[in-house]
Amino acid sequence: MDKVIQLWTDSGLYQMEPGQAIMLVICLFLLYLAIVKQFEPLLLLPIGFGGILANIPGAGLAVGDGILHMIYDVGISTGAFPLIIFMGVGAMTDFGPLLANPKTLLLGAAAQFGIFATLLGAVGLTDLGLMDFTLKEAAAIGIIGGADGPTAIYVASKLAPDLLGAIAVAAYSYMALVPLIQPPIMRALTTEAERSIEMSQLREVSKAEKIIFPLILLLLVALLLPSAAPLLGMFCFGNLMKESGVVDRLSDTTQNALINIVTIFLGLGVGSKLMAEQFLDIQTLGILALGIVAFGIGTATGVLMAKLMNKISGGINPLIGAAGVSAVPMAARVANKVGLESNPHNFLLMHAMGPNVAGVIGSAVAAGIMINYLG
Repeated sequence: MDKVIQLWTDSGLYQMEPGQAIMLVICLFLLYLAIVKQFEPLLLLPIGFGGILANIPGAGLAVGDGILHMIYDVGISTGAFPLIIFMGVGAMTDFGPLLANPKTLLLGAAAQFGIFATLLGAVGLTDLGLMDFTLKEAAAIGIIGGADGPTAIYVASKLAPDLLGAIAVAAYSYMALVPLIQPPIMRALTTEAERSIEMSQLREVSKAEKIIFPLILLLLVALLLPSAAPLLGMFCFGNLMKESGVVDRLSDTTQNALINIVTIFLGLGVGSKLMAEQFLDIQTLGILALGIVAFGIGTATGVLMAKLMNKISGGINPLIGAAGVSAVPMAARVANKVGLESNPHNFLLMHAMGPNVAGVIGSAVAAGIMINYLG
């Protein structure tokens, strides 16, 4: 009888606390979103499963010598996994649309306004006594507005590791919800006539331009802002491998096998931070609320900047400004879809890819600024 009692007291069911039960339900919901709704499944599936493992009572997978804790220490606390993923994103990126229309760089910059506005909002809520965020935590929350998951994880690991789980879930959830969040904002800020504007065909960009650009970009930004060099450096390195055409095997590995392997471990590592004691508090709700505000402001400022540019020079469809957030290529596809609704001959995808790629650069620079001044 004593052995039966000991077996029961050692079981996870006996040891389970209410918070762990709630987190198991939340993590199952993340798996539902990934599998059934296909919302960012490449990240939400391993994050959700990692969260389940982290909340199994008595298993200790996310603490001490647990496998999830080791994955986190090796790849996320060091910043290695987000940087490797950025290299893979660079290898899959085409700077052609941005080089063909350099003005769209301004749209990528404008869309980052949501990051800094949300930082101020988080600080303001703390001053009002509604929340309790430090300046570092406010900066990590604000970066959600860039709609760039790896950048959000990288900044959170440097500035607010305790908030990493909530920030990662918010960032990837809102990236997945781009087709739902952005269109109402885009329609509210533009007229039917503006959405119907057809843009002229982009010029062809030479191979030499594509090879030289990542080198110039890295040197200019890194020399002025060294703290942005890790993210931007890996991004530009991945792109240079692709565009140079001399290391196809390395480029192919970076775009496929390497980024897939690291994505698995990144998701599990983030999931290790979804433990009940870290996730279930009022701060998490604040992060989710501020994250969507950041994303909405970034979308709006991108559209408004594009409207201004159209007023000044003409020929620019304001919808492409919404692609200034870093959700590549989903935000560009959404701009194209909304444009086609107003004009069936309005193909904006390649035009929107310019600000979309610029948004990746902008979010990396914004992350560098945050880390430089607060890290």
